[in-house]
Amino acid sequence: MTAITALTAQNTLGVQGIFEVSPEFVAQQIDSVMSDIGADAWKTGMLSNAEIISVVVNKTKEYKMEKLVVDPVMVAKGGDSLLQKQAQIILINKLLPLSFIITPNHHEAEVLTGLKINNLDDAEKAAMKIHEMGAENIIIKGGHIPTISDAIDVLYDGNQIIHISSPRIDTKNTHGTGCTYASSIAAEVAKGNDFVNAVKIAKKYITKAIRNAVDLHIGKGHGPLNHFY
Repeated sequence: MTAITALTAQNTLGVQGIFEVSPEFVAQQIDSVMSDIGADAWKTGMLSNAEIISVVVNKTKEYKMEKLVVDPVMVAKGGDSLLQKQAQIILINKLLPLSFIITPNHHEAEVLTGLKINNLDDAEKAAMKIHEMGAENIIIKGGHIPTISDAIDVLYDGNQIIHISSPRIDTKNTHGTGCTYASSIAAEVAKGNDFVNAVKIAKKYITKAIRNAVDLHIGKGHGPLNHFY
């Protein structure tokens, strides 16, 4: 089930426009889902302004949603900011402490912590700091950390650091990788899997979805994964 926060005009070449849904209508959509079908876990995506983030914070508390997976869509793969400063502050101070799992890429982890991430040691320090900031479980996605050859994700649950690795795959078809990964983790959490097992299952899925997208020829830019492999 979905509550849409923004409409986008986009294709494989990029995003040409964003039309934000009103915070009131985001709230109404959440109420529609939760009053009827309900949800075992929530996963957030692009929460494009402070007002929408505040709605999600309030509704998370109202519905006592403990399995909240926060994909903090703050910084694009290339490093461009996607979220205004005030919205970043509310996400960090209000939404992050409610998260069961948070899934930043290394650029987003840098914004969340103020630390520079150039290697796995830096990622581990950032994960521990994000835990101190209130997130229960952290996965820092390593697909774009410049100094590591494989795609190594750093997990921290407050007690132990775990690395989950997969080989890099030479393909331009990576559109929506982070969204798919976080959604897969949320789906596994909703099934009852714990943090580490949910990530391990999702990691296998996302790796195969990328690998099986190598021969897809959709659009002129970064095509989608093969979600249905």
